[in-house]
Amino acid sequence: MTQKVAHPMVKFQRKVRSLVDSKILKPHDSIWKIAFLYGDDWSYWKNELLEFGFSMQDPVHDLLVVEEWDEE
Repeated sequence: MTQKVAHPMVKFQRKVRSLVDSKILKPHDSIWKIAFLYGDDWSYWKNELLEFGFSMQDPVHDLLVVEEWDEE
């Protein structure tokens, strides 16, 4: 039985969804607001998001609706 390892962006997406569910972030907030919560780790996640075509002005909702994080 092989176990599939989740893409790091899937884990990030789950954390962001948890922040929205707990009302810390709102779905219409800009992605850049996540930076306040991630501190030193933000530069890594910002680069990842930019590589996937997100801008920091995109709403958090756009991040949450991604179904697959394929890298080609």
